[in-house]
Amino acid sequence: MLSYLGGVLTIFSPCVLPVIPFVFARADQPFRRAGLPILLGMALTFAVVATLAAVGGSWVVAANQYGRIAAMVLMALLGLTLLLPTLAERVMRPLVRLGGQLQQQAEHQGSVKGALLLGVAIGFLWAPCAGPILGLVLAGAALNGANAHTALLLFAFAAGAGTSLAGALLAGRRLFAWMKRGLGAEEWIRRGLGVAVLAGVTAIALGLDTQYLARISYAGTEHAEQALIATLSARTTPPVAPAPNVGMMPVAGTLKLADEGPAPALDGATRWLNSPPLSLTALRGKVVLVDFWTYSCINCLRTLPYVKAWWGNYQSQGLVIIGVHAPEFAFERDEGNVRKAIRDLGIRYPVAMDNDFTIWNAYRNQYWPAHYLIDAQGRVRDHAFGEGDYAHTEAAIRQLLAEAHPKMSGSMARVLPLPAQGVMAAAGGDGNVSPETYIGTERAEHFASPERFRPDRVALYSAPPALALNQWGLAGRWKVGGESATLARPQGAIVYRFRGRDLHLVLGNPLGAPVRFRVTLDGAAPGVDHGADVGADGSGTVDGNRLYQLVRQQAGTRERTFQIEFLDAGVQAFAFTFG
Repeated sequence: MLSYLGGVLTIFSPCVLPVIPFVFARADQPFRRAGLPILLGMALTFAVVATLAAVGGSWVVAANQYGRIAAMVLMALLGLTLLLPTLAERVMRPLVRLGGQLQQQAEHQGSVKGALLLGVAIGFLWAPCAGPILGLVLAGAALNGANAHTALLLFAFAAGAGTSLAGALLAGRRLFAWMKRGLGAEEWIRRGLGVAVLAGVTAIALGLDTQYLARISYAGTEHAEQALIATLSARTTPPVAPAPNVGMMPVAGTLKLADEGPAPALDGATRWLNSPPLSLTALRGKVVLVDFWTYSCINCLRTLPYVKAWWGNYQSQGLVIIGVHAPEFAFERDEGNVRKAIRDLGIRYPVAMDNDFTIWNAYRNQYWPAHYLIDAQGRVRDHAFGEGDYAHTEAAIRQLLAEAHPKMSGSMARVLPLPAQGVMAAAGGDGNVSPETYIGTERAEHFASPERFRPDRVALYSAPPALALNQWGLAGRWKVGGESATLARPQGAIVYRFRGRDLHLVLGNPLGAPVRFRVTLDGAAPGVDHGADVGADGSGTVDGNRLYQLVRQQAGTRERTFQIEFLDAGVQAFAFTFG
């Protein structure tokens, strides 16, 4: 119902405008034999393509792009035949058989098959309004994969849009009939529709439907869709991650560990690293710690010294640690990048690449990092979200190992991790730090440059004349996408007014060439406050796709103005984190 109503709302959104001329081009024909098949064809195409695109990968995206091109050619031909009927025969002769048959059947009044095929073609052009409701549907499709339920939700959304278009079409038929009777202007109406169809094709070819109309649409229907979500969806409050507690003091006594049910399977990993594929059935009798992480996440990196210490100390006692790598950014899906990261971080336990979030979804996880502790019978007995509470987790590991192997419990010694350096060092302890800040347009906040974002286009930005706390800006020529900003010309910069001991920035160099940079704090070289990836003079190099520690203040967490200037083009900036 929620998906269907979300589709109905699209009639109020400008992003549906490019579709209307194609639908109304058949407004003067019987609805059951012309209008209805067109709408059904549109809904069918959208449901199939959206289902595949949500889970299928780049080849489906490419196939859909070819479909859009073919559909635009077909629609342009339709517009020309409406505008200039005398040229229809000449244009039709060189067409391939399929295109010719489709056009002829669509032109033939009362042809259900032709109208249905025309609707299928229009479906390739349709860029539905990606509001909150469709976002929920597509997110579920990406997490759960292609199945009947996903296809039904997408078809319900398309059917809702078709319903509202059908109402407009039925009303349009009456308007057309009145105009034809009263003005005798059938030919002019036909030509007007031809102009409208060609204008729609032009808008779609120029990307106006996705670059401008979809954004206006989102703003126009967002409040109504959020109200529907609140009314028709069950809302749950996610658990709050515990506050950091970095101590490793032993916990006295026996813990009361709850039985949280059977552990979900580990099926669906894209690739297993450091190990052949593992299953909980084969691991029965072992205590298993499932660690959800991603290698650019600062919170995950700061837990690694403890996880590695548990692996080294308790592996011989029957503990198995499985790192489930669930990527946050696109570069973290690359196997080569993940292999390099686990090698550089010294991770020797098994790692499952969960690029499709199959394992993540099976555990209903919501956090990086998250630890799920499974006993020897395959049941979840404990969990921990975020950093800290390491003493409790280690005590739970020891208790479950003792339950599984009572004779060995007396020989287990507690472990203290080796002092961590660089990005893996514990947070400064002051909770009053700047929030995680994303650079891409999908999640960007507190952007303070005078210019507005020009998404997916190279644009010139200038640094803000002044920054309030937690504000940031760009300088130079950048192409800002949904996930990151890419520097298009040398000598570009990012500025940020922050508070925190540490400042980290996730950076990448997709072209592979090293990118030189220079860091300043309050306009001067950082000196003793330089991070692990920066020299005292502020110089450094982006040599891969990862998290870079750029600032580590030696005295407190006072406010500072940070700037990083890139001397070379091609760098990608993703997100700031602080500690």
